[in-house]
Amino acid sequence: MTGIVAQNVGRTSGLIKSAGGGGGVWTKIKEITASSDSDISFVDGTDDVVLDSTYPIYVFKFINLHPSNDDVKIGFQGSTDTGSSYGVTLTSTVFLAYHDESDSGTALTQSTTRDEAQSSSFQDIIDDLGNDNDQSASGELWLFSPSSTTYVKHWVSTIQIYNSGNNSVIFKTGGYFNTTSAIDAIQFKCTEGSGGAGNIDAGKIKLYGLGDS
Repeated sequence: MTGIVAQNVGRTSGLIKSAGGGGGVWTKIKEITASSDSDISFVDGTDDVVLDSTYPIYVFKFINLHPSNDDVKIGFQGSTDTGSSYGVTLTSTVFLAYHDESDSGTALTQSTTRDEAQSSSFQDIIDDLGNDNDQSASGELWLFSPSSTTYVKHWVSTIQIYNSGNNSVIFKTGGYFNTTSAIDAIQFKCTEGSGGAGNIDAGKIKLYGLGDS
């Protein structure tokens, strides 16, 4: 923890020197609180959102996302036209592990039914999320060099889910947007559920930029 407070004294930008994994300087860019939203979007240049070459890494933090419907998926997609459309071609892989409350079931598996291969669909990063009053999902999504016009755009997410079957689930997803165009917007939404996709009823999504030093 040495130096964190000292390096932040007098700063008004919210920059904080990270002492742990991830390194560099974290800048909080935007926080959105869900309130029965059909989707939540972060668009570069809109509502104080920065999603350009300012930072080499962007991190979305999810805090207690709670759906209106039971057994839902929450996915994300990118845009190359500042949110006019979401459907960038992507390829991904998904792994998950679970353990139920009764201690009667566990699993660790690659989920080939949840991954995508050159698809323009929303990529699920949360699955089987329950809507009981105490059920939610928390975690993060890392997006690397979204403004690059040379390389594809890599991303990786890790989410902890209290799912509709009363299981603790770690849902790990990684992949890339297969485009050399800049990604300048990201959208999150419920994509499917046993009672319909529904809305993101509550919770927060925070966007951070991670600098080089």
